[in-house]
Amino acid sequence: MEAAADLKLTLLLLFAAILSLVLVPSAQATTTDVKYCDKKADYPVKVSGVVVSPNPVVSGKPATFNISATTGKPISSGKVVIDVSYFGVHVHTENHDLSEEISCPIAAGKFVLSHSQTLPGFTPPGSYTLKMTLEDGNNQLLTCISFKFSISFGSSVSDS
Repeated sequence: MEAAADLKLTLLLLFAAILSLVLVPSAQATTTDVKYCDKKADYPVKVSGVVVSPNPVVSGKPATFNISATTGKPISSGKVVIDVSYFGVHVHTENHDLSEEISCPIAAGKFVLSHSQTLPGFTPPGSYTLKMTLEDGNNQLLTCISFKFSISFGSSVSDS
């Protein structure tokens, strides 16, 4: 039971980190394929790419997720919903008020969802899928994407 709670906390920390909206260049990065939830939809927020560094993410080591996007209109408020799957099995859902994650309004133009975080060493290795939806303050869907990333075990020896 405690291990399940630790996993949930780990995933919560990881995906809350992804939501912090800051422009941050990435030094050693690997571009990750992004898929829209509905290929026929014309989402107001266009996601141009996701960069994960390092890829795979290493438990116990810092990782950075940069989600590059563009909006044609300012976004004054809204929410972000994140669903996480581990080896294809849904393991976690989060809802965040956008104003808790970034100073609103987000100006029209390009922006990057970016955050660096160190995952605990006990984070299970494997293949994860993150699905993210962004809605405005009127609950109108602005974008819906998914992307895959992997987590590998870090070293059990300290780097000090």
